[in-house]
Amino acid sequence: MSRRQLAGAMALAAALAVPAADASSHREAPFITRMPKVDATDFYMFRSYEAGREDSVTLIANYLPLQDAYGGPNYFSLDPDALYEIHIDNSGDAIEDITFQFRFTNNLNGANGITLPVGPAGNQKNVSVPFTNVGAITFANRGNQNVQENYSVKVVRGARRSGTAQDLTNTAGGSTTFAKPADYVGTKSLGNAAAYESYAQHHIYNVNIPGCTGVGRMFVGQRRESFAVNLGPVFDLVNAPPAVITDPSARGAVPNPLAKKNVTTLALEVPISCLKAGTQSVIGGWTTASVRQARAVNPAATYTTPSREGGAWTQVSRLGMPLVNEVVIGIKDKDRFNASEPKDDAQFADYVTHPTLPAVLELLFGGAGVKAPTVFPRTDLVAAFLTGVTGVNANGSVAEMQRLNTALPATAKSGQNNLGAAACFVNGQLTLGNAGCDPAGFPNGRRPGDDVVDVALRVSMGYLLANDTQAPARNVPFHDAVLQDASQFDAVFPYLTTPNAGANGDGT
Repeated sequence: MSRRQLAGAMALAAALAVPAADASSHREAPFITRMPKVDATDFYMFRSYEAGREDSVTLIANYLPLQDAYGGPNYFSLDPDALYEIHIDNSGDAIEDITFQFRFTNNLNGANGITLPVGPAGNQKNVSVPFTNVGAITFANRGNQNVQENYSVKVVRGARRSGTAQDLTNTAGGSTTFAKPADYVGTKSLGNAAAYESYAQHHIYNVNIPGCTGVGRMFVGQRRESFAVNLGPVFDLVNAPPAVITDPSARGAVPNPLAKKNVTTLALEVPISCLKAGTQSVIGGWTTASVRQARAVNPAATYTTPSREGGAWTQVSRLGMPLVNEVVIGIKDKDRFNASEPKDDAQFADYVTHPTLPAVLELLFGGAGVKAPTVFPRTDLVAAFLTGVTGVNANGSVAEMQRLNTALPATAKSGQNNLGAAACFVNGQLTLGNAGCDPAGFPNGRRPGDDVVDVALRVSMGYLLANDTQAPARNVPFHDAVLQDASQFDAVFPYLTTPNAGANGDGT
């Protein structure tokens, strides 16, 4: 490791003091549970580590959580009346400078969808079928697909609602409309996992991004749920024995309960030169979803118009650093956080300086010797959570977002440590030559294989504070017993893996 990388590792490890138990944002606020199609689950931002693509940044925004693979007959199309966005701040003012806006259309195959002739001659009628498809689906032939989902993407420079907007275009032919692959209905409709992945790969597009040099890549479609967490026990008062969640050998002892779920991914790979401004190498990023301010339910609903939407776009989902809204923001402010913008995050400062999760863990496990940090305000959390670390991933703003130093090199999949920069430290101190030191990991952005739950549990309990008096449990290796690791993901774009099949041809 070079001196420059090592210095970055040391500062990045200080940045690991993020709010407790950062993970993913499934059903994180009361209001968003009513609108699962616009519920952001995970946001990733990292230097691409696919061989030959290291000069790009990959942005991944996942939506529509906890998809059961067998969730037919309508499956998991995104909302055509919503606006899905990925925002980049490259000037350090917590205001978006570049926004990628995704809009979706869900069209029937023909005016009435696929119809079949039913009845004998003389009394025959063409009747619309109730199914998403009536035969095998291939990339070359969507004819058997009853509902065909497409999307378009605009890049907006300046304010998201008033800036200059231009269309992303397909390098093959210049189209501004892109096909989204069908969800993995099952093996009879779309073949085995290898066949489905080949079909999905045909929906990776090379794209021209207005105002950029170089070619980007884009994929939008269903993927296997990319997050790993012991979800049920965590929210049942951390229903696990202390001896398990403090034993490092038990990491991975519990199968991931989300492994049989799917999610919908919006993935962009963008040249670094397109995202950063001037000599500033640090970018900030977050994803949002918005709906129209007014909705009138159509009493005579049709496929195209079940409701009438109008008024200004109104943000209902926001995600930058993971699991902030679930376990950091108080329940009374969860909907407010989802509607807010990073530039206004001073209103949530108390949740960072005086976090409640360490106090809850002490309340639950105090009898087993678990003690929360005693130093307030938690400036160790503020530096990383709201400002970034000077000289590493600070961008001048005071706001909650992911921050990525695009000048720090990517780590190949085979060399990634799922504890990110935390592995550079022993007992709160940088240890030269420490095995596994990985400055390219969380919180310098976030990669799919970064085990942010385990990292954040430890730092929330004071892993990086100065001494045992300030943080009595700082050296306890807390974890949730479910492993997140780069080995669970692909080494190439879009990195997230083949979704679970709705049916496997054997009744399952």
